[in-house]
Formats: sequence, structure tokens, C-alpha cells
Amino acid sequence: MTCDTQTHYRPRRSALYVPAHQVKYIEKSRQLNADCIIFDLQESVPLKHKEIARQLLVDQLSDSDFGYSERIVRVNPLNSPWGKDDLSAVASLDVDAILFPNIESAEQLHAAIAALNNAGGEDKKVMVNIESPMGVLRAEEIAGASDRLTTIIMGTSDLANALRVNVTLDRQGLLTYLSMCILAARAHQINIIDGPHFNLKDVEACEYSCRQARDLGFDGKAVIHPVQLTYTNDALTPKGSDVRKAKDIIAAMEQANQQDRSVAVIEDRVIEPCLQEWANRVICLYKKVHEIGEGELVGPEK
Repeated sequence: MTCDTQTHYRPRRSALYVPAHQVKYIEKSRQLNADCIIFDLQESVPLKHKEIARQLLVDQLSDSDFGYSERIVRVNPLNSPWGKDDLSAVASLDVDAILFPNIESAEQLHAAIAALNNAGGEDKKVMVNIESPMGVLRAEEIAGASDRLTTIIMGTSDLANALRVNVTLDRQGLLTYLSMCILAARAHQINIIDGPHFNLKDVEACEYSCRQARDLGFDGKAVIHPVQLTYTNDALTPKGSDVRKAKDIIAAMEQANQQDRSVAVIEDRVIEPCLQEWANRVICLYKKVHEIGEGELVGPEK
């Protein structure tokens, strides 16, 4: 992957949930450095505020300027009293994607997309929450169900509850199920975002959770409070040392190819062709992050 060929590539390091019935939070999100903003009509909105939240969101999104952030609306389940009305209200808004909660099969995703199309949202990309044992078991069929699907966002709290897992700092009880979903996403070349970290005061635990998400292979992490954005973006942004290593790998592989060799050697380490793909991905993400005003420049671009 290179930035030149992936013209529609965008970072999804952080995905901030914003409750749709709280106008002050929606307004504040316009100035935040979240790669994605998820305007939530579902879980964070009390039942008595569902109708007003929908109208407030429509009014707020009449001004769709949220900087570089990807704008996403999470609707209520379509089998709930509010889901279809949510789609009717938001399908024509100037947003980038619609997020469907608790998707458990390809058939369910197809039905959700059909409902979105019928509401006038044929131009909208879709995202899904996987947050149940059945969703995990069918993650592969969900990930491959539609080319409209760009991203899986894990619902780790609901998943842990359904699995009867005690959630520890290292999330040992969830790792198998998270990895199954990551594998499904990678097999179908879509993005996947980890669930949020819920302890807002424990900075070290938040940082650990963000770096664990990165090391597991997630593209990003959901965020429930702006205070978490700094840790999340930092953990999932390539550092200068990563970029320098990536540039060295690309240069070494180019030299090897010129000499009719398929591998290169850097500091006594054999570099295989697959590492060139890793290097391109690191540089692409780093450049995109720099374009939105974050990160240090490395090498001759400095």
C-alpha cells in the first residue's frame, strides 16, 4: 500500500462517541482531533431522549464542518421503535457513514443496507458494531458481505458481558475473540477499531489499552471522552524511528531488486518483501497524519 495508490485512505486511529442529545458535546467535537466522530443515537441516549436526540442531531449536522474528522452516525437497531425513523432522518445528511449496532450475520447487514438505500442513503458507506458471541462467530461472513462496509467497531463491553468474561487490564479473556474479528477484517481488507477503555482517571491503564490495541493489529480505538484522544492518537501514530526504519527498508529493497535479489539485509537482519508492504503502510499513515497537522516530519521533508 502506498499513499499514491490509496487515494481514499484515511487514518482511523480514534473514534469518539458523542451522545446525540448533548448539543454542547457535538459543538465541542468540532474542535477535537478525533479521526472519527460517531454521533450516537443508540447506547448513550436515554430512552426518553431518543426522539429529541434525532432532531437535535439533524439540526446540528446542518453545519457539517467538523474539520478533518470522519462523520459517522450510529442509529438504533432497526428492530427497535427508533431505528427506521433514525435512518429516514439521517440518510440524506452530509455524513460519511452510518454505523449499525450489533450486527450478527451477513443477512442482517444486507437488510440494514437495503433499509438505508430505501431511506435515500445509497451514497453512504456503512460500519458495523460486532458485540455479541454470534457476531464474532460470523465475523468473516459479515466482513465480506458488502463493498459498502468499511469498518468493524468492536463493542467490547457488551461482548464481555455476553461471554461472562471478567475484564482484566490485559483483557486476557477477550483476546481470542478480538483476534478472530481482526483476522476477518484483514481477510477482507477492511478496517477494524477496538472498543473503548472505560476508566477515565487511570492514565496508565488507558495508555496500556491503546498500545495493546495497536499491537493486536487494530487500526484504531473507540474513545468515550476527549481526554483519551491524546493517548489513543499517540499510540496509533508511527513514530519518527518507525518512519526512518520504513525508509531504510524501502531503500534496501529497491537496491536488492536492482541487483536481482529478492531479499535485503539491514544490520544483519534479513528483510523479506512483505516488510516493504509494512514500510509503505507506515509511511502512508505518517504522511496522512502530518497532513492533518500532527506528527513530526522525518528525513528530507523536515
